[in-house]
Amino acid sequence: MRIAIDIQSAVTQKAGVGRYTRELIEHLAGMMAPDRLAPVYFDFKHEAEPIEIPGAETRAIRWIPGRVAQLAWNTLRFPPYNWLAGRADLYHFPNFIIPPLSRGKSVVTIHDLAFMRYPQFAETRNVHYLNKHIRRTAARADAIITVSHFSAREVCTYLNVPPERVFPIHHGIDPRFRRPEPQAMRETLAGIGLDRPYLLTVGTVEPRKNIPHLVRVFEALTDFDGDLVIAGGMGWKTQLILDCIRKSPRAAAIKCLGFTGDNTLPALYAGAEIFLLSSFYEGFGFPPVEAMACGTPVVSSTGGSLQEVLGDAAVLLSHYEIDGWTEAIRRVLHDVEHRRDLIGKGYGKAASYTWEKTARRTLEVFRQVAS
Repeated sequence: MRIAIDIQSAVTQKAGVGRYTRELIEHLAGMMAPDRLAPVYFDFKHEAEPIEIPGAETRAIRWIPGRVAQLAWNTLRFPPYNWLAGRADLYHFPNFIIPPLSRGKSVVTIHDLAFMRYPQFAETRNVHYLNKHIRRTAARADAIITVSHFSAREVCTYLNVPPERVFPIHHGIDPRFRRPEPQAMRETLAGIGLDRPYLLTVGTVEPRKNIPHLVRVFEALTDFDGDLVIAGGMGWKTQLILDCIRKSPRAAAIKCLGFTGDNTLPALYAGAEIFLLSSFYEGFGFPPVEAMACGTPVVSSTGGSLQEVLGDAAVLLSHYEIDGWTEAIRRVLHDVEHRRDLIGKGYGKAASYTWEKTARRTLEVFRQVAS
């Protein structure tokens, strides 16, 4: 069985779907016979970093720009993806949409339906694109992978897909997310200007993450002598978020770090007093589980899949009342037994999510579809 995987997201995105795609192909390659895995991406300008995956036959499409192919697919439903990617028995599309295919089986990963449930929070162009193609994709796919049971139920309900065609497979957590040695952690934090206690949130700065709520909670925590640290690249519809931060009476103690690479993230997670996530909706949610793997207690909303993914290893709040959030945070800060319990459960929960397990279950779906 030869499997072609569209890895464009791994080339263009560092977080989210890009991280999922990179980890998946690297672990699949170690489970399959040589040259049975064919990662495919567009690189018309020869600007992409070379992607070398031992045991995989990577194909860079350089004779046509990806944007031109995308435009042709959107308007003409032509040319078939398999003409560009080469012959395969099965094609996997990890980023929501299946382009035109004239042969071969197809599997798609639909991470969440935030663009349908909360279109006001999403990038307008992306909402139009996904809504235009998602139902056709759901109808054509031989199998749909989701990243949580929550997202699987959403796909069945909103896209009218029979449950037997939907396969929930959780993400994994990279082993690099672990608590660093104290000296290395101090040096890393000093290098990014963090020299006081801090509360942390990580994720792309965009409306779905509900960052203004965390700002208001931080303003109410007048007894916390430290910073609120926001780590994540700028996304879309950020003006109101940035205005909220700028106008906050505690603006001087709110630090926006921008995108933070994997070399820095473990120390950033481990150094935090608490990891906070107030998202309205998540299909899986990497950051809180990564924080758990680094030994940091988590206080989170229950938005989307978060209750499923975090379980009893986090303090979960189903509301956005400021008093309730500040009370939960203060207890984690000051109740030693409660904090120790959360950290211990967090380590166990994070350890249950491995990319090897994700890749193995994904390969099982491929084999089931191909047979």
